[in-house]
Amino acid sequence: MEEATLFNASILERLSILKTDNSLIVRPLKTTDYDKGFPQILNQLTEVGNVSKEQFLNVFWKMKASGSYYVIVIEDVNNDKVIGCATLVLEQKFIHNCALRGRVEDVVVNKEYRGKQLGKLVVTTLSKLAQHLNCYKLSLDCRDALIPFYESLGFKKEHSNANSLNMRLLPENTQEQSHL
Repeated sequence: MEEATLFNASILERLSILKTDNSLIVRPLKTTDYDKGFPQILNQLTEVGNVSKEQFLNVFWKMKASGSYYVIVIEDVNNDKVIGCATLVLEQKFIHNCALRGRVEDVVVNKEYRGKQLGKLVVTTLSKLAQHLNCYKLSLDCRDALIPFYESLGFKKEHSNANSLNMRLLPENTQEQSHL
């Protein structure tokens, strides 16, 4: 299988974002990142489950086809491992003259690399990317303990609209659903 990127890396090059130093690079997610530890890095954020390479590739190609997903990774080229990632999801709106809204999702840096400003790097990269793609707004959900981190990067709680409500849904074919 030939290696493919989720989106064109030249976008990051135009934003002057690709290298962090000689051993760490910021780049789009690639089809080969499953073997470089991408699912394992996400496991440091939340439960991923037992995602097979086939499942990873199916989702990768769906995301690429939609054109609405920009997953970036930080790769330690010395170790050939993905050590951080973040996702920008674009939502087409009718409001604001049919503008795009960006959502930051799945921000994580390997615990062994934390404290090196890499979280700031991926979030700043997504912010610049969202601006480049003409998003009118960029938003995210986070744990309370992370609010100061995101505020330091320019995110603000909107006091008249600071509520984040979620509904966890179970797939229709699970047994747990039948007990509701």
